[in-house]
Amino acid sequence: MIKSKTLFIPLLIVLILVPLIALLLYNQSLKPVSTSAEQVPFRITPGQPVTQIAANLKEENLVRNAFTFRLLVAQMGITKSIQAGDFIFTRNMSAKEIAQSLTHGAIDLWITIPEGLREEEIAELIESKLKDPDSTSTYQFDKEQFTEFADEGYMFPDTYLIAKDANSREVADRLRRTFDEKVGEDLLEKGAENNLTLEEVVTLASLIEREAKTNEERATISGILINRLNAGIALQVDATVQYAKGYDSANGKWWPQITVDDYQSVRSVYNTYRNPGLPPAPISNPGIESIRAAANPQETDYLYYLHDADGKIHYAETVDQHNQNIQNYL
Repeated sequence: MIKSKTLFIPLLIVLILVPLIALLLYNQSLKPVSTSAEQVPFRITPGQPVTQIAANLKEENLVRNAFTFRLLVAQMGITKSIQAGDFIFTRNMSAKEIAQSLTHGAIDLWITIPEGLREEEIAELIESKLKDPDSTSTYQFDKEQFTEFADEGYMFPDTYLIAKDANSREVADRLRRTFDEKVGEDLLEKGAENNLTLEEVVTLASLIEREAKTNEERATISGILINRLNAGIALQVDATVQYAKGYDSANGKWWPQITVDDYQSVRSVYNTYRNPGLPPAPISNPGIESIRAAANPQETDYLYYLHDADGKIHYAETVDQHNQNIQNYL
């Protein structure tokens, strides 16, 4: 009996002390690395895992231990709330203060602009990312002003690091500069081979961006639209009617559903059912693949295309074949 007690007491002490020591070490590892108020820039890229973020913080000597920082983030339940962007930290910040800052304290934010949006959609997207009610930074972006400064078709879709206090003109200029840098006149000038001006290549690309569902389709659809232009056949692109209709307040979205009646009832210079040729300007902001397709259309005998309910494309050379595709697939 005495022997059992002798073994039990040390075991009890170990069971009590080990968790206490672990807790003390954990809390110690969350303290600031120093008393220095030196500012240290820190960047998180889109999609970066917490393991890498923690490792980078340790490498920059902003936290004492990467593993315990990951445990802290999990304990706080903020893993999915961490923002991508640029931050400014100091070495006298605790791990908890840094973790909390990662959810709202970025000075610059990564914002991805998808292909095929119209300028109003881009404005709404940027506003939703920059306008943080919990932030103390100065908010200057105005979506109405952005649409005044933006050039439809030339707001290049990409991932940008944008300052939280950026104003509308700065953002619009940034997107336009990126277009000029990534597209270049050499590519647009290839449109001359199909009697297209530089501006018409971008306009054609904006149609392709809204009509094509895969990269493989882009060059073929471009060739079809060029064939229709050369033959004097109305382009009859549904996306142009959607663009002309604008915002659907009933459903709260852009690019509304259209009906056969809309083909003639929507009176707009953008409606390519009522008006021959290309629209007077782009209807969306195309990505580089659609611009390449517009500048380098595939030679084809097709004049028609449609997508079935599964998104698969079907081509036709004659109106009879196209009507048969409509019967078969729509």
